[in-house]
Amino acid sequence: MRSFRIPPSERIHKEIREIVEGMTSGNKMFEGNPIEGLMEKSKLLIVEQLLEKEVEEFLNRPYYQRKKQGAENKGYRNGYEPRKLKTAEGALALEVPQVRDSQEPFRSRIQQFFQSNTDVLEKLSTEMYVRGLSTRDIEEALYAATGDRLLSKSSVSRVTEILWQEYEWFITRDLSLFDLVYLVVDAVYETIRPYIKTNEAILVAYGVTANGRKVLLHMDLGNKESYDFCRDFFRNMVQRGLKVPLSVTSDGAPGLIKAIEEIFPQSLRIRCWVHRMRNLAAKLPPELWERIKPEVTAIRDSLTYQEGKERLKNLVQKYQQEYPSFIRCLSDDQEALLQVLKLPYRHRKTIRSTNLVERMFLEERRRTSVIPQFLTEKSCLKLVFSVLYRASYRWRRIAVSEKELRQIEQLRAQLNQKKESFSSSKKGVEMEAVKV
Repeated sequence: MRSFRIPPSERIHKEIREIVEGMTSGNKMFEGNPIEGLMEKSKLLIVEQLLEKEVEEFLNRPYYQRKKQGAENKGYRNGYEPRKLKTAEGALALEVPQVRDSQEPFRSRIQQFFQSNTDVLEKLSTEMYVRGLSTRDIEEALYAATGDRLLSKSSVSRVTEILWQEYEWFITRDLSLFDLVYLVVDAVYETIRPYIKTNEAILVAYGVTANGRKVLLHMDLGNKESYDFCRDFFRNMVQRGLKVPLSVTSDGAPGLIKAIEEIFPQSLRIRCWVHRMRNLAAKLPPELWERIKPEVTAIRDSLTYQEGKERLKNLVQKYQQEYPSFIRCLSDDQEALLQVLKLPYRHRKTIRSTNLVERMFLEERRRTSVIPQFLTEKSCLKLVFSVLYRASYRWRRIAVSEKELRQIEQLRAQLNQKKESFSSSKKGVEMEAVKV
């Protein structure tokens, strides 16, 4: 029999953190496929936590708490016994907690249950790390298979706290490790407090690094995409070491745009082309839009910034009399639309829209559709984070050549020179004003 001063779940949690950090930083800290390793450790963590909670309920005290004076003696923890649990992917090496000096022998019903119901373990793993917060589903899955309440709802709730711990780590981790080049931000709205009938924005940011890797950087919840919320969102990342991006892509939310221009004045602000194309399509009848759309697409796909600017100018002159609302929409914030044409050609398709974030939101919507409502911010963030962060492991890199890296550095230098020139001229104007 083996005895451990630290519960196995705490050790496994640390191992999961090391795998995640290795995947995040690019440093290989796990032999083999890290995704498979993460899922195997996740299943093991779930079972170990459930076993530990079962003993906690049996003894009526947490792991580190001594028996209260005068309380009924239900027994003592007595280390762990190694056991094997067969699953579809192979055997899991469990450490089953033991109890001594109890009035009735302690036999783990959860261990016995999992030995003959490994399919429920698969469901629990999915619930915990994809859908995340549904304690009722976990409790009822156990009850449906055994006809008995193996754990109370409060114990299951404590098990799912692993998701919140991972989220809190995520929003405080060091971002200076990422050699950021491009930043993309977008928001999804969720109803958190249904009785108040207000939607709240979950703002999400991901970046592309100099080696082409896409990384989920930050997410937070606010009552709307206001300037104050967006500014604090960006400041949080900067305070955690985020490097100044070459470009920042977003939709047209005014508060978001203002915050980008304030926090990242040296970066190219890029307006999402997918959002703009939807707006333009709404300004014309469908058959007319299909005819004009290739002309707009030609602007977006121009080889150079100057070429795109000239094409946009010609299109404005061509249709401004016939379709003024369409032209106003096309001309609005046109510099931000054209900025993407300054980037390396192969990177433009990835950077010119917030599509990647929107696809993650579709996955998140598919998960949240099975949940009637969120009653708290915490329950919402646990679920959305668990879905988006797991989805980010499947992102593909973009190719970055030595030539493209030189282009990026040259563009950075040009932007820095422009800022220094602007700052100098602004200072000169202020000094002249003082003299007058």
